[in-house]
Amino acid sequence: MDAARAPEWSLTIGQRGQIMATRDSGQIGLPWVVLASRAGKGLRVSKYQPGDDLDVEGDVVAELKGNPREMGRQLRDVLCDIELSD
Repeated sequence: MDAARAPEWSLTIGQRGQIMATRDSGQIGLPWVVLASRAGKGLRVSKYQPGDDLDVEGDVVAELKGNPREMGRQLRDVLCDIELSD
């Protein structure tokens, strides 16, 4: 998870062991959320708009593969490059 740290994003471990990245949307209590969840031998990265239900599948934006450090670096790149618009 340390390799995934990106400017303006806060990283935590989600309820089901996913890596959860949040970023302020400008709406109080409604951040942008990116979840990286286990998918086979890698991680599936999904984006959620402010207010979206995190219990349903979000917009899949990337599939990450490799060792944990490499997947962390790939996740950092995804977070830095992700388009945040409604």
